[in-house]
Amino acid sequence: MEVFDLRNEYTKGGLSREDLDNNPFLQFEKWFNQAQECKVLEPNAMSVATVDKNNCPSIRTVLLKSWDERGFVFYTNYESSKAKDIEANPNVSLNFFWPELERQIKICGTASKVSLAESLRYFITRPFSSKLGAWVSNQSKIITSRTLLEMKFEEMKRKFQNGEVPLPDNWGGFRITPSIIEFWQGRPSRLHDRFQYTRTESSWQINRLEP
Repeated sequence: MEVFDLRNEYTKGGLSREDLDNNPFLQFEKWFNQAQECKVLEPNAMSVATVDKNNCPSIRTVLLKSWDERGFVFYTNYESSKAKDIEANPNVSLNFFWPELERQIKICGTASKVSLAESLRYFITRPFSSKLGAWVSNQSKIITSRTLLEMKFEEMKRKFQNGEVPLPDNWGGFRITPSIIEFWQGRPSRLHDRFQYTRTESSWQINRLEP
């Protein structure tokens, strides 16, 4: 089969203005809970798009770890490529895609580091091996073999085997404060439902977009 023959009709539902909460964070919570109820594989997986100092875009998938009306939070190495991109240009986009529900959520906003206390509060909830991973990986740096990575992991296991694993100085969270949030529901004939929330000085403006 040719790639251009690959297509599906989206028939799982529709989205009307009456369906939407006036608060996009409450609407996100509603859809996120439904994704969990439907056993979507890693419903908190989201693509993060950044632009570097040379205006070259980059995208990768990370895991959402918290959200509230301040924004959406993920954690990473502060010396990674994505962190350096954000330092050069804090404008980022997020995208959640839940094919089981034929839904997407796109978020545009600005990224900033969360507080040290907030990063620590999350870090202590991570499994022991994940804490070690934050120490082991110089994220985005070139490495000659996986063996070196595994040797460093074993070294960290020995180092911290009798105590708590501290938060690395170069590791923590970013919060994306949204200016635009779009909810997308697939529909037949590619006539999808799209509603965009745009932040104003005092609230959110909601508009239907053409598909």
